[in-house]
Amino acid sequence: QVQLVESGGGLVQAGGSLRLSCAASGRTFSNYVMGWFRQAPGKEREFVTAISRGGGTTYYADSVKGRFTISRDNAKNTVYLQMNVLKPEDTAVYYCGADSPMATRIDLYKYWGQGTQVTVSS
Repeated sequence: QVQLVESGGGLVQAGGSLRLSCAASGRTFSNYVMGWFRQAPGKEREFVTAISRGGGTTYYADSVKGRFTISRDNAKNTVYLQMNVLKPEDTAVYYCGADSPMATRIDLYKYWGQGTQVTVSS
């Protein structure tokens, strides 16, 4: 099995920044497409961003394009989400996912972390 643990969430003012991390277990981290997803209260979990196994290709939801950046360090078994110019509508629990044959398809991810709360105040 694969275990994923998110960290770095917190409370930030609108316009501020946060950097999330997702640490993965195992020896096969570099084999996995990795993604970030979020779920706001009362809403469905939605795709935010994803990155290819080698880090050369990235995908972003229109709502975060230009503000968020995904990256990975395969030597550290970690994927990151740099979030800039945060808005109140970014408030959600953020989850990392691993191992999908299609990077933007939330329903195809095999493994999930426990989530980390991001709250953006006005």
